[in-house]
Amino acid sequence: MTLSVERDSFAGSFRANVAALRRQAFQRYPTIGIGGSLLILMIFVAVFAPVVATDDPIALNPIERLQPPGTDHWFGTDMFGRDLYSRTVYGTRISLIVGLSAAGLSVLFGLIIGLIAGYIRLLDAILMRVMDGLMAIPGILLAIALVSLSGASLVTVTIAITIPEIPRVVRLVRAIVLSVREEPYVEAAVSMGTPLPKILLRHVLPNTVPPLIVQATYVCASAMLLEALLSFVGAGTPPEVPSWGNIMAEGRAFFQITPWIIFFPGIALAVTVLAVNILGDGLRDTLDPRIAKKM
Repeated sequence: MTLSVERDSFAGSFRANVAALRRQAFQRYPTIGIGGSLLILMIFVAVFAPVVATDDPIALNPIERLQPPGTDHWFGTDMFGRDLYSRTVYGTRISLIVGLSAAGLSVLFGLIIGLIAGYIRLLDAILMRVMDGLMAIPGILLAIALVSLSGASLVTVTIAITIPEIPRVVRLVRAIVLSVREEPYVEAAVSMGTPLPKILLRHVLPNTVPPLIVQATYVCASAMLLEALLSFVGAGTPPEVPSWGNIMAEGRAFFQITPWIIFFPGIALAVTVLAVNILGDGLRDTLDPRIAKKM
């Protein structure tokens, strides 16, 4: 009996301490708390879309076409009678998959190329000229060209969005490496004959992690906007895929009589991008205290 009471008391105090830490962290870093909470909510909606949605997002029901929002269809229906709420919920998956994938791939490849370009002078000029050439091409045009050549699919859209983002990550990593390589502890490691891969992994790579985390959030937000833009102009995911860009593209012809077809997916896209940007700003202020003091 005594052991059970002590266990319950410990569990209660543990939960109270965790709740206090959460409140303290939210008060100290409100932007991270707000942005992270919104992003977690959108991830929850994307993961549990079959449970959150009320209907099949691709089921056609012409009898109920262009219905206004109501109890049967919370966000109304589109020109084919499809439930707009369910399509908006499933569209969360597409945007998050493209955004997170583009951020992860661009950071991975940008980190590798940036480390090599920043530390090996012989390859620096060659790699950076290639990156400058990629940056000279507008990202939207490059994405449209790749999608036009290889066909519209989720993988193609992700690759098309990732390629223009890699040079930006490379330039960020290269700038950090150029400053870190002159530090005394790096020079000491070089003088002791430490192999180059070990120097990069142990001494240089840790310094690039905080800026890359912040950069990844901005890449994720930009990728979601670009995916919606490509789908809106017909160069993104296939039309039958319930992405936010496709929903808005299909509803623009009926905007004057059924504005909710564009309004609800547009709000969902704006909230998701805003959450990622707020989270990125909070991480930037947290990981770089000098910026936070200036602000």
